[in-house]
Amino acid sequence: MPRVYLSPSLQEYNPFINGGSEEQIMNLIADAMEPYLTASGIELLRNEPEMTLGEAIADSNANNVDFHLAIHSNAAPESIAGTRQGPVVYYYSTSPYGREMAELIAEQMRQIYPDPNKVQVLPTVTLRELRRTNAPSALVEVAYHDNYQDANWIKENIQPIARALSKSLAEYFGIPFVEPETA
Repeated sequence: MPRVYLSPSLQEYNPFINGGSEEQIMNLIADAMEPYLTASGIELLRNEPEMTLGEAIADSNANNVDFHLAIHSNAAPESIAGTRQGPVVYYYSTSPYGREMAELIAEQMRQIYPDPNKVQVLPTVTLRELRRTNAPSALVEVAYHDNYQDANWIKENIQPIARALSKSLAEYFGIPFVEPETA
């Protein structure tokens, strides 16, 4: 059974333009992913909101997971706040597995985001959650929380985002994606 570490944002101080925090909303997405991952046979571990980023990375590394998925929302620089839109998926620039997952996530996000042309995949060497995790990793910025349209889209699409991310993980692990049974 593949094991994944979900790492929703720990940034409670990062406000959504339409209310709530990045930490709060990204945890809702991670919560919504759990039934999909369990139904698909993927074991999951995750950070806790009171952890620091260093503690979350150490927890992921200590648990010997097969993939580390960081879930965030984005904000433009202050001088252009509110002007950018779209999901951005990052991977560590020398990680072929991270890149594979980033491409799978982008493919799924293009199916649900209103403008598929705004979905990007970018390599990086600066993000700690990609640089310091032992497992292959990706960091998805699901959209911009400082842009009204994107912030509303995120809040109105928690379930589809969770499904898309979960489907990406199943595809990455080469296992069938299974819809959870409804209560």
